Amino acid sequence: MRYRLFGQTGLRVSELLLGTMVLDDARECRRIVDAYADAGGNVLDTASAYGDGETMLGSIIDRRDRFVVGTKYTLSRDARDPNAAGNHRKNLVLSLEQSLRRLGTDYVDIYWVHIWDRHTPAEETMRALDDAVRAGKVLYVGISDAPAWIVARANTLAQWRDWTPFAGLQVPYNLLKRDIERELLPMAEAFGMSVAAWAPLAAGVLSGAADAPAGSRRSTRVDPEALTPRDRAAAHAVRTVADELGVRPAQVAIAWTRSRSAAVLPIIGVSSVAQLTENLGVVDLVLPDDAIRRLEAAVEFQLGFPSDFLAEWEPDPFVFGDVATTVDVRGPG
Repeated sequence: MRYRLFGQTGLRVSELLLGTMVLDDARECRRIVDAYADAGGNVLDTASAYGDGETMLGSIIDRRDRFVVGTKYTLSRDARDPNAAGNHRKNLVLSLEQSLRRLGTDYVDIYWVHIWDRHTPAEETMRALDDAVRAGKVLYVGISDAPAWIVARANTLAQWRDWTPFAGLQVPYNLLKRDIERELLPMAEAFGMSVAAWAPLAAGVLSGAADAPAGSRRSTRVDPEALTPRDRAAAHAVRTVADELGVRPAQVAIAWTRSRSAAVLPIIGVSSVAQLTENLGVVDLVLPDDAIRRLEAAVEFQLGFPSDFLAEWEPDPFVFGDVATTVDVRGPG
């Protein structure tokens, strides 16, 4: 396992993050966390809304300071209380205290805003997060499932006012769901943010289950009646590449997300040590360029406006003059 810096910070995070949402058995959870740590993994991702997940995770972590523990807030703690949800200061403070008690720790390494709350000003959220950092209860902050313009505005406010900016963005990303390439991924790269990619296997569709022979053990993991032609095309392409390379389909699917940007850190959500071991095999897998092209050709995707429009006109002398093609591109743009 190799490590990346988390956003524009000095925090070292493993190249694969461990998602704990589906873990519901303490004994298996301990085995998975231990195996992940033995492989060099150090990031554990949970949330206040994961039922008893935080409590279970806190009960099995023996080497607290060796892990980068991340949790999230926003989702309701009490459906009858209008202030028990959202990104405002009151919910942040109470959710954080609840998470600290459940996890059995006095700080969390990464505190994520779980989802955009359109009713709370970005200024309030960013200042409240900064206060939690200054109090020592949170070390770094990130945001999940929000529009690019919200994240960009929040981080610009943080820069102007010397608050703690978002170092990470958590979003869904896989061969079937590439929407973040339109705005979110370029925005994250421009701000130097890490991108924690959840659902890299598209809820199991790209794990090999969707394209497994009927009646096999793997074929029961995904409902074949729920698959679209697009799902089947992607699953088939992933399995074909996996067979050619002598690896597992899940490894190909995860490797594809890593091939798109150095900012991407896949979150692997597993329910057994066997699944974890299979997914960890991706650290040694680099997809050939031809395999990447064939995977992407199997599933139609267009960036759309304005990205495709701008790419079409970028080198045109009509827009930037006769020297347009002689200007070197700087950075990811």
